Amino acid sequence: MNFSLSRRGFIVSTAAMSAAPMMARAATHEQPAPPPVNPLVKQRADAQVFRHEDGYYYLTGSVPEYDRLVLRRSKTLAGLSTAEEVVLWRHEKTGPMSGFIWAPELHQIDGKWIMYFAAGPSGGGEDVFRIRTYAIVCDGPDPMTGKWRVLGRFQAPWDSFNLDSTSFVHRGKRYFAWAQREPGIETNSNLYIAPLETPLKLAAKATRLTIPTLDWEVRGYKVAEAPAVLHRNGRLFMTYSASATDARYCLGLLTAPEDADIMDPNVWVKSPQPVFTTCRETSVYGPGHNSFTVDEKGRDILVYHGRDYEAIKGDPLFNPDRHTRIQRLYYKADGTPDFGVPVGNGPLPERFASATNPKALLAHEGTRLIAGNPSLPATQFRQSAGRAGPQSIMLSPILLPDHYLVAAKDGTVALARDDRSADFALRSQFVRFTDARSDTVRFVSIAVPGKALGAVEGEIRLTRSRDATAHWIAD
Repeated sequence: MNFSLSRRGFIVSTAAMSAAPMMARAATHEQPAPPPVNPLVKQRADAQVFRHEDGYYYLTGSVPEYDRLVLRRSKTLAGLSTAEEVVLWRHEKTGPMSGFIWAPELHQIDGKWIMYFAAGPSGGGEDVFRIRTYAIVCDGPDPMTGKWRVLGRFQAPWDSFNLDSTSFVHRGKRYFAWAQREPGIETNSNLYIAPLETPLKLAAKATRLTIPTLDWEVRGYKVAEAPAVLHRNGRLFMTYSASATDARYCLGLLTAPEDADIMDPNVWVKSPQPVFTTCRETSVYGPGHNSFTVDEKGRDILVYHGRDYEAIKGDPLFNPDRHTRIQRLYYKADGTPDFGVPVGNGPLPERFASATNPKALLAHEGTRLIAGNPSLPATQFRQSAGRAGPQSIMLSPILLPDHYLVAAKDGTVALARDDRSADFALRSQFVRFTDARSDTVRFVSIAVPGKALGAVEGEIRLTRSRDATAHWIAD
């Protein structure tokens, strides 16, 4: 039998064998569950994900055909990717709900499952955009197996284009928020809020919260739509989507004190700039129409849709590739959300703070590694499978997805582009250890035995693997 072994294969194989005892020890520790992978669900736009008190995550969204309402559930966020999807309702053959079906949202109100959605008539022409908000209701406690019927149409303040309804409870009162075109205002849609008397009837006159006027709100169309509410740190945060649904689509933010009268439009402050936009470095275009949920540890998660590419053939409305994506939502020192950038495809990234100095995070400035905190995106790193055995891993910054951390024998650590060489294959390999007692992790180099990634005087260097500076708090 003829066989050959390349230099690259020899180096990687040797590294794997030399690291085998270390990997065996790493494997004895409890390994965390695999993280969700983006895109979470392909071709599901206007995504809503929430964790219900029954322990399940529920996901719904617009399908590319715009002809039906769907729902899936899973005990884990990651499981939503492959969970069975059921059809709750299909658009009618004729009438006001026979055309486009958009932006469903599932809520439990007064013990009943309600799904809001926007619909219009079929038949072509401008009439198909006679979009109004409707709801269906489930006849039983299980939304996946119960029978659904049309509950009726939302009694909006005006008989005009309206969509993207959400509902939330604040200080014991249930509210309704939605987007609508108001007669006399030349925009495509504005944002409104009012308390609810019934699932389809307002309990008071609606309040207009915002009109799209800023340059980033009126690109292509004058749009403020898809409100989503988050109550954190003494404030209510309401995200919304703006501009056309191509790469210009983005998120804005309204903020109000939690103890204010939220029906007073003056208590809501609009962000002067969008808080979440297209990111070419991570290849996510037109992120928007978001919702909020929490992960299995109770940490806040941003849910949204976005495309993998910028150029769209034809009308963006009929492009199917708006995929459901999720990522961690972090907070600034003042308690306001830091959305960062769309993190791109692959496993969810993490942040790593030095156990000896939590203000020093594994970070980078361009291609230079530092121990600091320059910005949220510069501190997010994705872990992927390595090339030196089942326990080896590689670390890559989300803003430079073709670069990885590589270690040298002199103790320096750098970011380098993957050139597929044998030298790179060896120096980019680490083993991740979890210390259950201190709830910290270490990244031990395979290329330099006994050494691990450490934060030393503002730099990222190799340090002794048992040294305190080699321990990181993963978040």
